[in-house]
This record gives sequence, structure tokens and C-alpha cells, in this order.
Amino acid sequence: MEQQRDGVVIGIVNENKIPVKFIGVGEQIEDMEIFNSQDFIKAIL
Repeated sequence: MEQQRDGVVIGIVNENKIPVKFIGVGEQIEDMEIFNSQDFIKAIL
């Protein structure tokens, strides 16, 4: 189920041609991290 939720980002970025700069890793604003595409791909595969 985790892959489906994470995979949504790929479709949004592709359709809107916008970069992802940050990603939320928790529920608080302090839980934002700089987006690393290589780490993201490894996590969903």
C-alpha cells in the first residue's frame, strides 16, 4: 500500500512539470526534508 501513496508524487510532477524540492516525512512542519530522488526511488522499489 505504501508504494501507491508514494507513487502519486511521480504522476503529479510529470503532469505539472514542477520540481519536488521538499518531502514530508512526518506530521509536523519540522518533519520536512530536502527531496533526494535517488533515495525516493530506492525506498519505493
